[in-house]
Amino acid sequence: MIVAVAGGKGGVGKTTVAYNLGAALDAVVVDADLGMADLPRGRGPDLHDVLAEQAEATEAIRGSPVSILPCGRSLAGARGADVGKLADTLRTVADERGDVVVDCPAGMRADVGVPLAVADASVLVASPRQFALADAVRTRELARELDAGLVGVALNRTTDADDPPVDVFRRVLGAPISTVPADPRVGRSVDEERPVVTAAPESVAADAVRSLADGVRKAHRPRP
Repeated sequence: MIVAVAGGKGGVGKTTVAYNLGAALDAVVVDADLGMADLPRGRGPDLHDVLAEQAEATEAIRGSPVSILPCGRSLAGARGADVGKLADTLRTVADERGDVVVDCPAGMRADVGVPLAVADASVLVASPRQFALADAVRTRELARELDAGLVGVALNRTTDADDPPVDVFRRVLGAPISTVPADPRVGRSVDEERPVVTAAPESVAADAVRSLADGVRKAHRPRP
């Protein structure tokens, strides 16, 4: 299964949600933001190299406790990467390693469509405020057009003061809602490579991530 994690705007914590969702699903997390990568890179080949046909996809996967296919951060690497090869790369990783979570580029950039087009399902990350709903709807419509049905929404970085409009988001978007609290352990999880489901398994944040993962599993349809 390939799950695309998209966000209506940048800065909503999409990468953090994708990383933690990957941990909960025991999936490979692919950083598909070719121009503004966020997942830890480390040493060795990366997605830029794979898309430039300088490395195989599976040899670029690394990391623990979450398997990551990172992306390079250089302008030269981004220019040399052939985005047209991304769909086949994602399918190769899914065929050889199982479930894949794709951290999509932010917003409505044109290259968001590639991972959404190849994905079996999508998860949307949004700010827990009603003004974010319009951007969320636009992203959902793009996912629908590309047949990546929305299976879950993460209202990220919620606080008691937010009073997140869960019912409104659920009614308008037509998908289960998980509220992920503004827990600093979630915020640090990518840099420290410590997903909250293992670093703080009894926390409210871990429960929210597991709830999101459960929604993905329930909606799973095997790829043909």
